[in-house]
Amino acid sequence: MINVVLRLSARDLVHADLASCGWAGSDHHLARVAQQLERAGIGEVDYLAVCPATNIPLAKGGVDYRVKEGAGTLWQLAVHPALRSCGIGTFLVEAAELRIRNRGLRQAELAVEENNPRARALYERLGYVAYDRRPDSWDEQAPDGTVRRYETMCTLMRKELA
Repeated sequence: MINVVLRLSARDLVHADLASCGWAGSDHHLARVAQQLERAGIGEVDYLAVCPATNIPLAKGGVDYRVKEGAGTLWQLAVHPALRSCGIGTFLVEAAELRIRNRGLRQAELAVEENNPRARALYERLGYVAYDRRPDSWDEQAPDGTVRRYETMCTLMRKELA
């Protein structure tokens, strides 16, 4: 077995990164991310990229400061599929929590789809606790290019930040 070590950094995701983030979702999804980058420009959200030395994103995700007063809400978290279970998701969440703390906030929240136990296990391992559930929905692009409404049930989780 060969062990590979990557030095990772977290930085702001920028529009130029979207061309190399096809692994994160459809063109429709990436267009929505581009819209969120406009909100980052006015301080409503942080949108992060986790990168190795090549500076090409291996993970991305946002923190929205407008969802709940006094908290940062993590959303649209994604790690390149070939690199899952390598600690990159943990690095991304911890970088997002640092952004939240740097704004003087002490609570992080997120919603995880109930059909995604792997992600929920990560969040629980990082100290997030379930407190409610709610339906959620968003538009997604089908393989044929049409856009349809996706509906799911999510568990709401929170963590008190030190």
